[in-house]
Amino acid sequence: MHTYFKANLSTSSISIVIIQDYTSATFTLPSSHLQLKMLSSIDNALITQEKVSHPMPEKKWLLEIKPEAPWYELHLKDLWRYRDLIGMFIYREFVAQYKQTILGPLWFLIQPLLTTFMFVVVFGRVAKISTDGMPQILFYMAGLLLWNYFSACFTKVSETFSTNANIFGKVYFPRMVVPLATVISSLISFGIQFVLFAGIWVYYYLQGIAITLSYHTLLIPYLVLLMAALGLGTGIIISSLTIKYRDLRFLVSFGVQLLMYASPIIYPLSSISDQYRIWLIANPVSGIVESFRYAVLGHGTFDPVILLYSTLATVLILLAGLLLFNRVERNFMDVV
Repeated sequence: MHTYFKANLSTSSISIVIIQDYTSATFTLPSSHLQLKMLSSIDNALITQEKVSHPMPEKKWLLEIKPEAPWYELHLKDLWRYRDLIGMFIYREFVAQYKQTILGPLWFLIQPLLTTFMFVVVFGRVAKISTDGMPQILFYMAGLLLWNYFSACFTKVSETFSTNANIFGKVYFPRMVVPLATVISSLISFGIQFVLFAGIWVYYYLQGIAITLSYHTLLIPYLVLLMAALGLGTGIIISSLTIKYRDLRFLVSFGVQLLMYASPIIYPLSSISDQYRIWLIANPVSGIVESFRYAVLGHGTFDPVILLYSTLATVLILLAGLLLFNRVERNFMDVV
């Protein structure tokens, strides 16, 4: 059994038709020569054609297939090539979230309002937890804004492989497209809720409440980006580990709730004694939430050292998550 092929060489084009399977094919296009090598998987026949009178013009290939790359090579530039697909996933995540519901997108506003109201009643009126003299609604909603964004990113990204296994098994595209689209779609929800928070902030400001904006307000985009990176990094770490250790899915469901109480969402960092404050600061979420609350209200704790620690921790977590995700995505279908 042999490998048959037909090759037509001309001054401007080459046409090759393969009849049987082969092991490998290498095409080399020098400026004045053309070299075609085809290695048969059966009889190791080697055929070389050289010296074309008119060289073919060099072309920039849209897709270049390379040998298997090291696990630490992230291929982040491929995400730009699949930007249209990212847009489709963003639309899917955003629209499907409240599809076939009565109130629809109003849930983006109802959810933080109801949660803030419960926090005011339980932690503000009953437990009487200090808010550093800030209005309780603004205090709790400022913390919930970033926390809801982190929680949504972390929870959804951690289910990347389990919820998209059917898509991943049918067509190839960079798997990082899905977590990235999840983070961006959750950012849209955050923007809607931030507009609601801004309206309440203006109301209290007109009432003469001592809330101010300063140059720290310019940190808001940076803090939101930092929280997005933290949610993405922790989410893809759990998603990569869930492939082999399925019980991590149960840990995520209540682990997020426990982490909220270990973050200054319902209490200010200043109300914690020095004995336990160091443990709260070790949580990267704490520095981000406290800085955000200070940026929008002008009250609270703002420590550049704590924010720098949260930034470094977020970068390390995101980098570790990208490396682990890149290593696992190659053969996760064999495990799932």
